[in-house]
Amino acid sequence: MPQYSPDEILQQLRQRQFQPIYFLQGEEPYYIDLIANILEQNVMPEHERGFNQVVLYGKDTDAATVLGQARRFPMMAERSVVIVKEAQAIADLESEKAFPFLEAYLKNPLQSTVLVFCYKHKTLDARKKLGKLMGEKAALLTSKKLYDNQVPGWLTAYVRSKQQQITGQATAMLSEYIGADLSRLTNEVDKLLLNVAPGQPIDEDLVQKMVGISKEYNIFELQKVLVQRDVLKANRILQYFEANPKANPLIPNLTLLFGFFTKLLVLHQAPNPSDADFKKLGINNSFAQKEYQQALRVYNFPRTRDIIHLIRRADLQSKGIESGSMTEGEILRELVFLILHPVPLSVLA
Repeated sequence: MPQYSPDEILQQLRQRQFQPIYFLQGEEPYYIDLIANILEQNVMPEHERGFNQVVLYGKDTDAATVLGQARRFPMMAERSVVIVKEAQAIADLESEKAFPFLEAYLKNPLQSTVLVFCYKHKTLDARKKLGKLMGEKAALLTSKKLYDNQVPGWLTAYVRSKQQQITGQATAMLSEYIGADLSRLTNEVDKLLLNVAPGQPIDEDLVQKMVGISKEYNIFELQKVLVQRDVLKANRILQYFEANPKANPLIPNLTLLFGFFTKLLVLHQAPNPSDADFKKLGINNSFAQKEYQQALRVYNFPRTRDIIHLIRRADLQSKGIESGSMTEGEILRELVFLILHPVPLSVLA
């Protein structure tokens, strides 16, 4: 069988076209969980599931048990369903001993059974026997992590699939604040969608209110005032962060600042960045592009490179390296001071 994309499998499921074997693998668990949940809830009506649907967990089962369940004929139903969650934990799944039995079943599966392997956070080696066999005989999905620059487009498409709209600034905020964790991202968007009227877009005010981002004192505002070189506002934000450390942990804030200045460094490679240059980095809306354009004027290439070094230094300090007794708030305060008040890096060595 060919390897399928998530959309291809989801389209088949909407048309109630079921494959006898699904092998769902990859670093991104969102689509693995989504497809497995749809199969669990929709292959058969609820009253048939008691006798004909089995959910196994990899650490509690073995290949023989999985195949034994798959070979059972349905009882007073058209199909039976066997879902193996956390299949990567099946101890003997890739063993030489189990392979002949897996091979025999995959080459001649019971057509009344829908067998689903949920193999998360990793993939089978396609060069080995089991990997090749699954690629040939199962409906194979390899779910890859999105790159950061793909998140805004994915998020916009997800909201549109719900017949709703989202503003560019709200997209940027969610993409930067949550990142490429699709499960968390969709959970937050679904929560936001419950609080908008039909036709009303998700905007930055709603994101700030529902996702727990302070309207005035958040990492996006800090990023903005660093570009504006507003020392007074930066200190106000830092004071708020230090007073609310649980809501403003250091590592996520460093990650967002690192992402911003790393993109800025890339943009410095183009003398006059075009709209296409911005979009390659996932900077899709005009609001964010203007902020980067201003940052290009404020921080030249050497200075941007030094700031990235400073953020890496702060990350090491957060792990206890050359930080003494500094708190997270003090580490961030020093970083912001050094960004706004350049000193030679040799002084810090």
